[in-house]
Amino acid sequence: MAVQKKSEFLTTEDWWAIWIGFFLIILGLIIFLNQKPDGMDEAFSRANTIMLEESKKSPFKTVEWFIQNDSKESIKATNEPIGEFLQNLTSKPRNWSSNPLHAFYLSDDAAKEKSMIAKEKYDMVALEAEQLKSAALESQAIAARYSFEDSDLNENARNNIESWRAAHRESSAAKKKIPKSGYNNFLYIVVIAVFLAFVFGFGLRFMGLSYSEFIGGFFFILFLAVISYLIEGQSVMKEYGLGYALWAIVIGLIISNTVGTPKWVMNAAQTEYYIKTGLVLLGAEILFGKIIQIGLPGLMVAWIVTPVVIIGSFIFGKRVLKVASDKLNITMSAAMSVCGVSAAIATAAACKAKKEELTLAVGLSLIFTAIMMVLMPMFIKAVGMTEILGGAWMGGVIDSTGAVAAAGAFLGEKALYVSATIKMIQNILIGVVAFFVAVYWALKMEQKEDGTKPNAMEIWYRFPKFVIGFAVASILASVIASIIGNDASYTLIDNGLLRGFTKNLRGWMFCLAFVSIGLSTNFKELSEQFSGGKPFILYIFGQSFNLFLTLLIAWLAFYIIFPHITELI
Repeated sequence: MAVQKKSEFLTTEDWWAIWIGFFLIILGLIIFLNQKPDGMDEAFSRANTIMLEESKKSPFKTVEWFIQNDSKESIKATNEPIGEFLQNLTSKPRNWSSNPLHAFYLSDDAAKEKSMIAKEKYDMVALEAEQLKSAALESQAIAARYSFEDSDLNENARNNIESWRAAHRESSAAKKKIPKSGYNNFLYIVVIAVFLAFVFGFGLRFMGLSYSEFIGGFFFILFLAVISYLIEGQSVMKEYGLGYALWAIVIGLIISNTVGTPKWVMNAAQTEYYIKTGLVLLGAEILFGKIIQIGLPGLMVAWIVTPVVIIGSFIFGKRVLKVASDKLNITMSAAMSVCGVSAAIATAAACKAKKEELTLAVGLSLIFTAIMMVLMPMFIKAVGMTEILGGAWMGGVIDSTGAVAAAGAFLGEKALYVSATIKMIQNILIGVVAFFVAVYWALKMEQKEDGTKPNAMEIWYRFPKFVIGFAVASILASVIASIIGNDASYTLIDNGLLRGFTKNLRGWMFCLAFVSIGLSTNFKELSEQFSGGKPFILYIFGQSFNLFLTLLIAWLAFYIIFPHITELI
């Protein structure tokens, strides 16, 4: 029995995804928990004292409250030397406009020229932010003269503060675009390529594939991943939300359906290996402390709507559309209901869907994500929907976590906070959905050749084990965050372990997976899955149902059932 367990733990893809993910998370924790910025605790204590005083004297968050909060958020482990180095080492190619070389290299002279142009833009928006700040202080002072008892004056002050905050975010974004100096990222990309090749290749040796069979194909796939990131970073592509995932799949599809994918490349096209490891790292980004902050309204939006949409879409696909493949049906239903690609991968593993079925679900998810990321914020602003309701709606509907954050930021600070938190709550359901799909498929959907149903152990065999790593990573990061406190967690976990290390590595792993999907997919095989457009109709139905139900539940949760929580956001 011991030999069998050892074999499973060291020779299967899911377990190696867990071991690699844990290794990277623990390595990151060791590094960043020892990168405590000088004077951090004293700065937090000083800022929190002032913020507490401000919250007592005013029914809304004052200008002074936000200034102190900004001072806390400026303290980041990624600003420390080793933190900055690791962030640069693991980061994707930089953004560029007309010269693609700037994604990798910028001379000091070019940096000075670019800095002058960027600084002019920053000065303009920074001036506007200062003017709005003055207006906010003035209206706040007027409200204070009446002891904050005049609701109209309070509302005017609150609106002016929100206008200042929007301008402040814009000026902060403009400031980040000012290059401090030139850079040369070519070496960083080489180092991260070698590191990832070693890490993934090490696990594959135990799974029966040698380094020599893997290494050449891996560097080719990583080269295509770099190209995908390069296209994403172009200013027009960024404006329209056309991300690396879409380009990675497209590039892979073009190669596989023209010249064909060579066998030596296919050895390295380990789609699920890459993305499962990335999903274990994603678990560390789900911190329970943040989820608790938004409370029951967020739980209602994420945990009531999601299962209803999954089940409703699956029944519609099975009984109305009569989609030929139940596995395609459930994979697409999960993708549109939970969080797109991540849920599709976990669900496809639980029901043992075909590669082409997974590719189709992922492709449709990426297309709809790009469309909704652009259209939903525009619609919400056009109809005058509140930031909180709009953020909750987008957080429950838009599939990608990154797209949710981008769309939320377009609406405002509250929308960003609510949308990102709800998406985080929803991401927890990746493991829950995978478990129930494994149970349903093992006990209900499949029969053995002799006509008998599989036994209960089939659930364990079928259940995607990497989901265990996903859950444990979330618990580990959440426990450490709760021990060190919210402020230190923001500095050392959010802006250390995550943004400075694991989140960047997860991006590389996802990009490798998307390239591998494209390289492994044939248009002929993919076209067979469309079945007269039924999957497309299923996706349209599911997302329409999701849009309506999420908006309804978000309105009920935030404005009817728990309005007192909404007032505190």
